[in-house]
Amino acid sequence: MPLGVAGVAALALTGCVGDAPTDPSAAPGGTDAPAAGCEAYADYGTFEGAQVDTYGTILDVEQERLEESWLEFEDCTGIDIVYEGSGEFEAQINVRVQGGNPPDLAFFPQPGLLASVVETGSVLPAPESVAANAQEFWSEDWQNYGTVDGTLYGAPLMASIKGYVWYSPAVWAENGWEVPTTLDEVDALTATIAESDVMQPWCVGFGSGEATGWPGTDWIEDYVLRLHGPEVYDQWISHEIPFDDPMIVEAMDRVGDLIKNPDYVNGGFGDVTTIATQDFGQAGWPVTEGECAMHHQASFYEGLFPEGTTVAEDGDVWAFLLPGTEAGAPPVTGGGEFVGAFSDDEEVVAVQTYLSSAEWANSRVSIGGVISANTGLDPANASSPLLQTAVETLQDPETTFRFDGSDLMPGAVGSGTFWTALVDWVSGEETASVLGQVESSWP
Repeated sequence: MPLGVAGVAALALTGCVGDAPTDPSAAPGGTDAPAAGCEAYADYGTFEGAQVDTYGTILDVEQERLEESWLEFEDCTGIDIVYEGSGEFEAQINVRVQGGNPPDLAFFPQPGLLASVVETGSVLPAPESVAANAQEFWSEDWQNYGTVDGTLYGAPLMASIKGYVWYSPAVWAENGWEVPTTLDEVDALTATIAESDVMQPWCVGFGSGEATGWPGTDWIEDYVLRLHGPEVYDQWISHEIPFDDPMIVEAMDRVGDLIKNPDYVNGGFGDVTTIATQDFGQAGWPVTEGECAMHHQASFYEGLFPEGTTVAEDGDVWAFLLPGTEAGAPPVTGGGEFVGAFSDDEEVVAVQTYLSSAEWANSRVSIGGVISANTGLDPANASSPLLQTAVETLQDPETTFRFDGSDLMPGAVGSGTFWTALVDWVSGEETASVLGQVESSWP
């Protein structure tokens, strides 16, 4: 069975988690004295000439930073971590598993997809050293996102907060536009910007290779959570209410009022029809070029702006969280990756253990552009004030947080029919029609 609603009903962690040691020395490896400067990696052992193949969705600049994050670990352990990034990961991971050619480690961006691959029997339960790190550094909810039927299979990797709206502080100051504090104010500001003829309010892109459509799901999830609250959100993603429930139709139409309006989009790219094909990675760049006023995308988007872009309240770009129906801290959605293993070789376990540690989280976040929900992460290591605030939000027990809904749904829906439905919808199909199609596809 897919993971289901981990944010509501916590699944008991059993087996490898319950009996896990808390000493990271449980990670396998040699016992030779570490080389100078490698003391922090002594417990992982040395594996000269070993190679661990990893596979995920992380590409381009983010891939370069990912590979940089484990360089010292590689030097000290002798393990060569070979990473392969793919825009077709969601489809190809199943092909590779079925073909008997899985990677040693896969970075699953959707708990629902992880759960569906676990059902094939090919993913191994997390080893004790990984389970110990998960218990020490990750909240119960985050552990549960990587848990299937009571067994931990994937410890979290990075994280993001979704629902940020990116804008240019200088452009807004010049035009007298103020950050909205409610969804109604978002609508009013959008209309004001459009009427000003200075630029179009929004630039949007759903393009992402075989994963095209996923940026649209983030819009819908944000509006479902903000308009109808976490209880309805949880019922929707667990299919306790139908996918085309009137409340979901309302949320989607509210989004459509913004991004299907030809007067409001697609700043810098053309008309509404360009949304379906515009690559999401560059979709927000017109904000820095004075061609659109706002771009809706997650905290990780900081790392996707052109090199040299300053992210600060008085910089080239800044962002605010999409507000709720009332002023105040809105509930937030977010996402992340989970590291699943197809091999239990000692060098693979060593890498898997390191990636679940606070040491790796601080290493990667210090390089810039991303955050993590690892409680051992020092927020000061985040690369901008915005990301420091995002880390604090994730670590704040008072935050109402829900994992990305499509990522928790069964893979056939969350990374399948929901994505394609959003492409059809933004290309002109009616809300009720596309939501009905997704509803009929629920396994």
